[in-house]
Amino acid sequence: MAAIAEGGKAGHARYTYRLRVSSKARTALLSEWARCRWVWNQCVATSRAAHKPEEKCGPAGLDRMLTGWRGEHEWLRAGGSVPQQQAVRDFATSRTKVLKDMKARLPVLRRSGMPRFKKRAVAHPTLNYTRRGFRLKDARLCLAGGISLTVVWSRELPTDPSSVRIHRDSLGHWYASFVVRTEPQPLPSTGAAIGIDWGVKETATTTSDDHDLPHPEHGRKAAGKLAGYQRMMARRKPRRGQAVSNGYRKARRQAAKAHKKIARQRQDTARKWAKRVVTDFDHLAVEDFRPKFLAKSTMARKAADAAISATKHELITMARKHGRDLRLVHPAHTTMDCGRCGARTKHALPLSERTYTCTACGAVSPRDKNSARVMLVRAGLDPATADRVRPGGPPARQAA
Repeated sequence: MAAIAEGGKAGHARYTYRLRVSSKARTALLSEWARCRWVWNQCVATSRAAHKPEEKCGPAGLDRMLTGWRGEHEWLRAGGSVPQQQAVRDFATSRTKVLKDMKARLPVLRRSGMPRFKKRAVAHPTLNYTRRGFRLKDARLCLAGGISLTVVWSRELPTDPSSVRIHRDSLGHWYASFVVRTEPQPLPSTGAAIGIDWGVKETATTTSDDHDLPHPEHGRKAAGKLAGYQRMMARRKPRRGQAVSNGYRKARRQAAKAHKKIARQRQDTARKWAKRVVTDFDHLAVEDFRPKFLAKSTMARKAADAAISATKHELITMARKHGRDLRLVHPAHTTMDCGRCGARTKHALPLSERTYTCTACGAVSPRDKNSARVMLVRAGLDPATADRVRPGGPPARQAA
């Protein structure tokens, strides 16, 4: 169990804004991205070559290689050094995470994947700049290399940004994501605690009936329209070596717009629910559930539509923003333990059995509601502060 959000501490947040990009600036950004993509692919090739003989391929060595690459290629020197250095550091961070997972002997399904080559036709342009690589002048974003961009300031930045990430989505829209230092915005104390269990039938089941999050099914509602655009793409798909037609581009854009709308609907639902939970409760015990394994199960489509990871991310972000105490609880055996007396069943419950019956104390409750109460017990919070938990009941078993 880990506490990841505490009150009274400053943190960092991302403020994202839409960009108005001229044709000249677009050409410069794509040229810069081509150089950074080349640097990333060189790092991948170097890492793979060093893997078999077990040679070192750390960030310091890659930085020295970047200096050599810039000395050898004039076209690479024509670009800014800051985004290229950030590409090297991003690669090193990704590779270090993989090696750390391998050293910790994590299961293959839980490990991060090794960095791969970025293909021009697949990867979306992404450029990272530190403070010495950009500046804000007359409400415009000026990047190294003389690139000037118009920012749509939908809200003010609370402080001066420390870095910025320029990226383009599948619709061709450009965005600037600033990293700024923020202070927590505390909400009035309520003294209440809540346990949250993730699921597929209901995205979030809590110890409070009023704060359960039903499955919104945004993807299922848009499935018919999306399937039509995908069939249109399949009919108009060009043959190998043939130029892409305007009809195919139009169908691809329509499909991308449908995907974008679904993603925004999921994010909006998650943010509104997270705000309501954080406003009403001081302490949150949340299941540290990672639904990656569901992608290979029969529930893959419904689990993806539930957007558990996105909802969990929004809840963590909202708790950190408002200084709430959020604790992540390991999900092992949460469906087998009793939320009242702490007894554990001898066998795991099948998914078809939706009612939990404790053989020790005789408590009967919905399976997910019992798991939500187990979160409170394992997080070390008082279950009496949660709805439908008997005050002064038997002592709860502390999980390791």
